[in-house]
Amino acid sequence: MQQPQVVELNMQKIAKQNIWLSVILVIAFTIVYKIMYGQTNFSFLSILMIAILYIILIVLHEAFHLIGFMIFGRAKYKELNYGVNLKLGVAYATTVKPLPNRAMKKALLLPFWTTGVCPTFLGFYIESIAFVIVGALLIAGAIGDFVMYKELRKFPKDALIKDDPELPKLYVY
Repeated sequence: MQQPQVVELNMQKIAKQNIWLSVILVIAFTIVYKIMYGQTNFSFLSILMIAILYIILIVLHEAFHLIGFMIFGRAKYKELNYGVNLKLGVAYATTVKPLPNRAMKKALLLPFWTTGVCPTFLGFYIESIAFVIVGALLIAGAIGDFVMYKELRKFPKDALIKDDPELPKLYVY
């Protein structure tokens, strides 16, 4: 078997991009919300709700990666792993099964839509600044997934992608 090509995230760079994108999106979405509804409805309750929703949606973000591995990559439940890497300060979802590139790219972006875009639209629809803010934070939080996606676009759609079980890196065969 030939040596794999390695796609690895620079976590310090990703963290800086995440912070900047979070700030930009929260400000932009708050301005749009203010224009649409004339107020932002910030209160202690909305701040508490943002904190609770953020934790729930981070967990769901990783769960949607697992769902993507099963739906798009046909991974079995026993081939999945999920947890928190305290050393890196990140939650993770992984599979021991190598996935075709096209399946891995879909699994990478599924959480962006389900835990970022959908809550943002829901927040605007139901006039909830908490959902809008949390959606903005989860959209920004998908920056690492987009970086991986961008790198995987360089490889054929049928290339096999093996997820590293401990580090933010992929092996391409």
